[in-house]
Amino acid sequence: MSENGKTQAETEAALKAEEFKTIALPHIESIYRSAFRMAGNENDARDLVQDSYLRAYRFFDKFEKGTNIKAWLLKILRNLWINKYHKESRAPKMVDILDIETSEAIKAAETPEDRIFDGLLDDDITYAMDSLPEYFRLAVTLSDLEGLSYREIAEILDCPVGTVMSRLYRGRRLLRESLHDYAKKLGYFEC
Repeated sequence: MSENGKTQAETEAALKAEEFKTIALPHIESIYRSAFRMAGNENDARDLVQDSYLRAYRFFDKFEKGTNIKAWLLKILRNLWINKYHKESRAPKMVDILDIETSEAIKAAETPEDRIFDGLLDDDITYAMDSLPEYFRLAVTLSDLEGLSYREIAEILDCPVGTVMSRLYRGRRLLRESLHDYAKKLGYFEC
């Protein structure tokens, strides 16, 4: 026992918790946005974020200090999503009545950031993003919305950098094609 009555294990656990809070928690909004893009609904996104942070904390000793914590958290999120998706694809579909929320409850739960993004991302843009195949949508989201580098995205998606570049190119091209009429309607170009 140390002078303050804590064992060395308790002291180390407290230091681990403090370090984790300091470097991992500032990224929770970004992780949530990515989870929401993957899951498509608020409840599943919250569950994914919670499970991701729990797993990250449990394996925090495996995190290489000095590397990108956000990329590490996003990789954990992606792996959990894949595991959940595969598990659910084999299970029969069920609907929980508690998942059905009124628009008033949804509006009350919105953050200021959600309201800003809702104003920026028109329904046409949201629909175009949601209609992309998941592997293109995830690459575009991580690059263009989260600002990650090709190398970081490659680590998260567990694929070569060239594959990331290809997915970004194809995803952006599909977005451009699906948003052509929308851009024309807003007067971004004439044709």
